[in-house]
Amino acid sequence: MKNYASWFVLVVLAGTTPAWSQTPNIEEIWAIVQQQQQEIAELKLKLAAADAQLAANDEKIEATGDYLETIAVPVAKPATQLGAYGELHYNNLDAEDSARDLDQIDFHRFVLFFGHEFTDRIRFFSELELEHSLSGDGAPGEVELEQAYVDFMLSDTMSARAGLFLLPIGIINETHEPPTFYGVERNAVESDIIPATWWEAGAAMSGHFSTGLSWDVAAHSGLAMPTSGSDAFRVRSGRQKVAEAAADDLAYTARLRYSGVAGLDLGLSYQYQSDASQVSGDGLDEGQLLAINASYNIGAFTLKGVYANWNFSGAAVEAAGADEQTGWYVEPSYRFTTTRGDWGFYGRYQDVSAARAQDQFTQNEIGVNYWPTEHVVFKFDLRQRDHDQASEAGRDFDGFDLGMGYQF
Repeated sequence: MKNYASWFVLVVLAGTTPAWSQTPNIEEIWAIVQQQQQEIAELKLKLAAADAQLAANDEKIEATGDYLETIAVPVAKPATQLGAYGELHYNNLDAEDSARDLDQIDFHRFVLFFGHEFTDRIRFFSELELEHSLSGDGAPGEVELEQAYVDFMLSDTMSARAGLFLLPIGIINETHEPPTFYGVERNAVESDIIPATWWEAGAAMSGHFSTGLSWDVAAHSGLAMPTSGSDAFRVRSGRQKVAEAAADDLAYTARLRYSGVAGLDLGLSYQYQSDASQVSGDGLDEGQLLAINASYNIGAFTLKGVYANWNFSGAAVEAAGADEQTGWYVEPSYRFTTTRGDWGFYGRYQDVSAARAQDQFTQNEIGVNYWPTEHVVFKFDLRQRDHDQASEAGRDFDGFDLGMGYQF
């Protein structure tokens, strides 16, 4: 660089000789060269400083971008939300009495969810269901309002609700969307003993602790069980569904739940009502329900079970032998993921002893669920049922079921 600069200066001097009063000597030329070298060095320093400043600015811009990503405000959810679930069933059952064979296809449930957030602490939730695809005179289905309540967040750990809500008992009663359970049909324990889906109207409070312990308490409308006829003392037939429901005697439900160990979920529920028929002096008085549910998950394997027991008092229910009604089931399952969705295999054993002789049986069941995506499921199962009483042997059956379900 030094040589090029010297030659540059000589050329410039040569081109400007007429402006000089005299030819510069060697010392003057050398001084000019040194001055040029100093200016070039200063320019290099300025360029280096500018490059360093640009690099620092780039780092600051990148850091600022990273920070903005961490504090970015999420897109607000719409205040009013819509959801749904539904399930289609095909049942093919061969009974000992061929007159009781079943071969049918049924869109069992079509359900819409509607929710609304009034504020970040006051919310509304509802569930509207059409059963068996068609309702009306002579039709097999019903249109039912299964949930409609306002929820109030009282604190970060406590909430209250008022309206029509599902009772906190068992597993299926609160979580019954088809992709969340195995088998085409819901288990019989949580149908005949815990009459899922079971909703009542009233008020409830819930709370939770950091230890994984939570609690629920509720005061609400109760059962109005029949005491005569073919459905006498049948718990499921006592659901009033909050349709001009008799409320002479309210019911009370409480639950403790523990999920403080990874993979473990335990629930203990208790319900009391002073008159399970809502009619004084008819031979059916107090009703008390104790229900225990447990689920334990280790990797792909899950073991689940429910136990439920009713105790009723009163001369008529005791004479009918329906004062104690019990059911339990155990269900191991194994679920794994593939590139085309999840597969799950399960087995279930049930023992049910409800009021009617036809609701006293054991049942073995095995099957498979396939989830092509998280909220869509296809199901297949094999079932075998044996009734306890010889008079009901014609109802014994074996067969298979196919199903499809979704939720969003």
